[in-house]
Amino acid sequence: MAKPLARVLMLLDILQAGGIRTLRELAERLGVDERTVRRYVDHLLDLGVPVESVRGRYGGYRLAPGYRMPPLMLTDDEALAVILGLNGARRAALDPDAAAAVESAAAKVRRVLPKAIAVRLGTLVAATSYTDGRGPVTPETGILLAVAGAAVERRPLAITYSDRNGRVTERVLQPYGVVAHQGRWYATGLDSRSSEVRSFRLDRVTRVAVQDGQFQVPAGFDPAAVVTEAVAGASYPHAISVHLRISALAPVNRTAARRACLVRWGADELSHPT
Repeated sequence: MAKPLARVLMLLDILQAGGIRTLRELAERLGVDERTVRRYVDHLLDLGVPVESVRGRYGGYRLAPGYRMPPLMLTDDEALAVILGLNGARRAALDPDAAAAVESAAAKVRRVLPKAIAVRLGTLVAATSYTDGRGPVTPETGILLAVAGAAVERRPLAITYSDRNGRVTERVLQPYGVVAHQGRWYATGLDSRSSEVRSFRLDRVTRVAVQDGQFQVPAGFDPAAVVTEAVAGASYPHAISVHLRISALAPVNRTAARRACLVRWGADELSHPT
């Protein structure tokens, strides 16, 4: 974004906070001279933003009484993509200033979203744990937001779940948390069918319905750690074991020393890359 445009938007943000802002105050906050502030005000007027000039000793600029920026017109899917993208950028930012800028941008987006979707997206961010920096593939938006809301409010969920073999089951889940792991979304919590803590891929959930009542999350429960362990220990159609023998020179007499290790993992299929 070009700096002049960024400052025009910053001016609008300052005026939206309410009250009369003097020309000197605006110039100091924007880091420009007073003549430039007047030019920025003209830009806002050209865009149809009703900026009023107040004369007198305590005069300055303000937005016309009752004026509010219209809500940001995004679909739920679009709003989710924007917020998750900004959240991922914030986690990936190494520069503290860059992270702060991304957080500021996310706050501005949330502020102009319709209230209902802004609340639901805020709930999703609050409920989510991340195991790595990768941006997960988003399942059906309504399901993801419903599960996150239930996790924050401690409400049980009736879910319809399809496993890897296509078998469909109905169960009640107490969602302890939502986790983004290796490009997928998971919900983890107490499962009614097994009476154990289980983790479920949300792209395999086809229906959710909030149930009456509330539950308590066990003290010290770490959703990200539970999901990571569950995925690592999941049963796969194919089990792969590789024995590695490594030769290295010993540091003292430079003789060859051999070491061995066993690596195991699972896979859904054994196709060769083309």
